[in-house]
Amino acid sequence: MANIQKRGENSWFFTVYTGKGPNGKYGRKTRTITITDEALLKTTKKLQNYLDDEYSKFRQEVEAGEYIAPQRMTFSAFIEEWRTKHAVKHLEHKTRYAYESHLKKRIIPTFSHMKLEDIKPIHIVDFLESLSQDGSRGDNKSGSLSSGTVQMNHRILKNIFTRAVEWKIIKTNPVASVQKPKVTSKEIVPYDENEVAQLLQALEKEPFHWRMMITLALTTGMRRGELLGLEWKHIDWKAGHIDVTQTLVHALKGEIIVKEPKTKNSRRKVALPASVLEELREYYTHRVKERDKLGDAWNGRDREGREWNFVFSHADGKPFHHERPYLWFRQFIIKNGLRYIRFHDLRHTSATLLINQGVHAKIISERLGHGNITTTMNIYGHALRSADQAAADKLDSLFSTRKEKHSKKTLG
Repeated sequence: MANIQKRGENSWFFTVYTGKGPNGKYGRKTRTITITDEALLKTTKKLQNYLDDEYSKFRQEVEAGEYIAPQRMTFSAFIEEWRTKHAVKHLEHKTRYAYESHLKKRIIPTFSHMKLEDIKPIHIVDFLESLSQDGSRGDNKSGSLSSGTVQMNHRILKNIFTRAVEWKIIKTNPVASVQKPKVTSKEIVPYDENEVAQLLQALEKEPFHWRMMITLALTTGMRRGELLGLEWKHIDWKAGHIDVTQTLVHALKGEIIVKEPKTKNSRRKVALPASVLEELREYYTHRVKERDKLGDAWNGRDREGREWNFVFSHADGKPFHHERPYLWFRQFIIKNGLRYIRFHDLRHTSATLLINQGVHAKIISERLGHGNITTTMNIYGHALRSADQAAADKLDSLFSTRKEKHSKKTLG
């Protein structure tokens, strides 16, 4: 076959023609393969069958638009291939969004000009080390990036270079021999009861939707995406609970991506305090009036025309961007002089409030949607131990009184 040509003792050259280009000339894609199996080289028929199969695979790659030319490709050029042939097809939207953010901020500016095959492990080590240096945040603030962010950059680079090896652009992955950075977990210090009281007081001056969202975050322990994905149909007014069945992943320019929670345990029913259920009824009435006032201007639909009735959204029905609660809460904390915690720490605050009220860890685990109680124990072990000690102290007062009576009786 003219499209399969022998080039050496054990190498063959493949050619696939791709039709006429704009200049009137036929385009072509080529690949050279080397066979090291001595037994295969000595068997004419098996060798020809093998070559035909490999050529067929190569032709399918070209026709499907998945072929990448084995040239000295720059990192930035390969990123474009990686995006279309891997990231879009195999990464979850939330993961892809996070990857792209880190690529844009740090990775591409560092490696874009370099040839893939010229990037060595030492370059990866130096890059990760630079992220740990003071001033690496890039926001005109002192301090370095968190250990979790450094590890994320290592993970992204490993993913990219793994694909480059799989697609035979380079022979070895320079990230594979670089030790994964360790993550130093910061101690979670959620709000105590006094701080929650201050928070609730400050909330009284805020719009109804923010008051309600923070209240639900504190009383249910729901995640940010779960709160944003909550629709009115998920509230059982009679039973007084919320069905957590979906999470908002992305909402931008009419594109709304809502998915089921990652695990079976994340799908759950969370009971509401009676006072919060009543406040939620008032909030529902408030939202209905807002929608009636807007009339045809209400626009809670996506590009496909599907209607979404989110509990938390803009007045016209459009969903909040997934980062909006985090950004609003950060400004709210600063404005009111409250101790800084993340929006996600409201979930931790909810858990520790329940622990301090003596609620069993199994119940807390179910409310939070943890996979098992071990996860809850690992995250809130310190709070649970403190509650356990408080319980022991209460018992101590009972038994110490008995001991005093016994001592007096003995002395008498």
